[in-house]
Amino acid sequence: MTLFAPPRSSSAAPYVAPRVPSARATAPPSLLDPGTEHDPHPLYRTLRGHFPLVYDEPFGAWLISRYADVRAALQDPRLVAPSPGPAPAHGEDSTHGTHRALVSPALRGHALAALASGVERTAYVLARRLAARQEADLVAEFCQWLPVAAAVAALGLPYEDTARVHAWCRTGLDHLGGRRPGLDAFLRPHIVRRRAHPGDDLLSALCTARPDGRPLPDEAVTALAGTVLGAAGETTARALASFLANLLDHPGQLDLIRARPELTGGAWAESLRRDPPLHVVPRRALEPIGPIPEGATVACLLGAAGRDPARFTDPDRFDAFRADPGELAYGSGQHFCLGAPLARLTAEHGLRALLTVLPDLRRAPGPRPPAEGLISRSPRTLPVCLR
Repeated sequence: MTLFAPPRSSSAAPYVAPRVPSARATAPPSLLDPGTEHDPHPLYRTLRGHFPLVYDEPFGAWLISRYADVRAALQDPRLVAPSPGPAPAHGEDSTHGTHRALVSPALRGHALAALASGVERTAYVLARRLAARQEADLVAEFCQWLPVAAAVAALGLPYEDTARVHAWCRTGLDHLGGRRPGLDAFLRPHIVRRRAHPGDDLLSALCTARPDGRPLPDEAVTALAGTVLGAAGETTARALASFLANLLDHPGQLDLIRARPELTGGAWAESLRRDPPLHVVPRRALEPIGPIPEGATVACLLGAAGRDPARFTDPDRFDAFRADPGELAYGSGQHFCLGAPLARLTAEHGLRALLTVLPDLRRAPGPRPPAEGLISRSPRTLPVCLR
């Protein structure tokens, strides 16, 4: 049984509180211990093995690290995503499901086909800009740009505004939407036009939605659009960097995917398992859950869960053809990230463009820059040879 079971009102087995280490037990480690940001995996192994649910006083949160527990916690309605501010996409009631219903139509059918075409076109433009070069840094020159351009295309915004959005993403607009002083002013005329003449893009879907019989106010549309743009600028860019790094580290697997592009989706899922862009996903307890008090912060350690040996064979190894890599990196249950289909689309078209335009793509010689970060984690640079 997992540490997080459904509430007692459900038909499932009642929750069983775990044993919390006594004061005489070895002091639990902290996410803020020296060296964790450089390499968190030794800490994760200790937590999974000896402290599956523990309060990290320096970090200020209850840590859960085993795959089954993290998955259950992400699906538990008593644990909600903390709101960073006015962005309604991260509300603490049924709002998230409502917004999923608003956004989802723009990520399927004809709208998805149009979006895929835009992402593919952008990926080839970025790849061709590198074609005459000997070397490049894929993080700075590809990974940080393609997801932003994909989100701009999804919202139906002008391609020439990609650089402006990219600058916002680099200076504070994040996967929670953030707040940029110029974002409202930037989106306002587009919202006015979409309300009058809607299309099949995501911004039109938000502008024409009537979840309670009334249109969403401009502030809500702006907040949701900001969340989409912020996720592209941070989370997907990091995930894409780790994805390309993993494949370049395994040229044999990359060659197989080059020959069989339909395998790209599985390789993407495996990279998200092994190296998720978000290692720590916070939740807030709406009520007491075992030893966790109401209002406490719970840190779901996706970076630890994805390498749980109780769930995955040889979990530290990257295997693009792993049969079941799990699905935690973009959330689970009611909090499953609406941007996940767009992120996968971005990765698939991005890799295809690179392999087509740059057939000799490979890691540059020399030391390989490690992944960095505690909450969000990915390689900061990815030097490659192009010829």
